[in-house]
Amino acid sequence: MGTRPTSDRLRETLFNVLAPRIEGAGFLDLYAGSGAVGLEALSRGAARVAFVERAPAALKVLDGNLVRLQISSGVRVHRASVSAFLRSTAGPAQEPARCEIVFLDPPYDAAGEYAIALGLLGDANQRILAQDAVIVAEHRRKLGLNERYGSLKRTRVLEQGDAALSFYSIVTQLAGES
Repeated sequence: MGTRPTSDRLRETLFNVLAPRIEGAGFLDLYAGSGAVGLEALSRGAARVAFVERAPAALKVLDGNLVRLQISSGVRVHRASVSAFLRSTAGPAQEPARCEIVFLDPPYDAAGEYAIALGLLGDANQRILAQDAVIVAEHRRKLGLNERYGSLKRTRVLEQGDAALSFYSIVTQLAGES
């Protein structure tokens, strides 16, 4: 019951926007749940998908979906919290494959997770982001996300029903800018 899937209509909107970027991309699905968004990315041509999920029930569904769909290559499941995963990629450990697209959809009742994940992505984790990466946060329409999180700047908001998608890109700070 804690898993709230992205609606089919919102997922279609998301992938219509991402269509020009998805082919051959590295896709990071944070708070993956059942993996529906990352699996759709694979079906639309993403080269690889990394799923990050910590909830045992959601992991069981995600693992079952990968088995049922017979997907064993091009995917990696990280069984950890998003903050632990992002912090682990910030250090001098092995260089992970860079992602061109990041999707995050924390549980709506965990609103603080947006600031944590977007803050980590915008500050310390550009090692995992391609320079032209797009970061997409699904959230309640009424939840006001910040315009900036470190080096991330919101470039677009799409609203649909009670949900919204906020799109962020990496911006380079200019001298004198804060």
